[in-house]
Amino acid sequence: MKSLVNRLNKRVTIRRQIWAENSMGERKQAWEDYVTVWASVEPLRGQEFFVAQRSEADVTTRIRIRHRDDIDRSMTVRCNGVDFEIMYIIHPNFNGRELQLMCRERQ
Repeated sequence: MKSLVNRLNKRVTIRRQIWAENSMGERKQAWEDYVTVWASVEPLRGQEFFVAQRSEADVTTRIRIRHRDDIDRSMTVRCNGVDFEIMYIIHPNFNGRELQLMCRERQ
């Protein structure tokens, strides 16, 4: 089995929502790049996809990153110009090494 480090072969940007003021002084929500990290981006297939559909209908992708304490479900992940909404976060074995972000592609 490959180690986590060897699987992290994509650069992804974690983004968070902020309130920004436009040129007319109106406040509106916008997305801001928060942090860029190495990740593995894995489309779910077969039985994994079936199980994911039962628990969260639109989960289509698992994104693995090194463990961080500052990531939450209000954020999104951008990879190669595609935005993914974080549906839920898994802490495998609670070992402090990895986070699995179960995501769906944003429309």
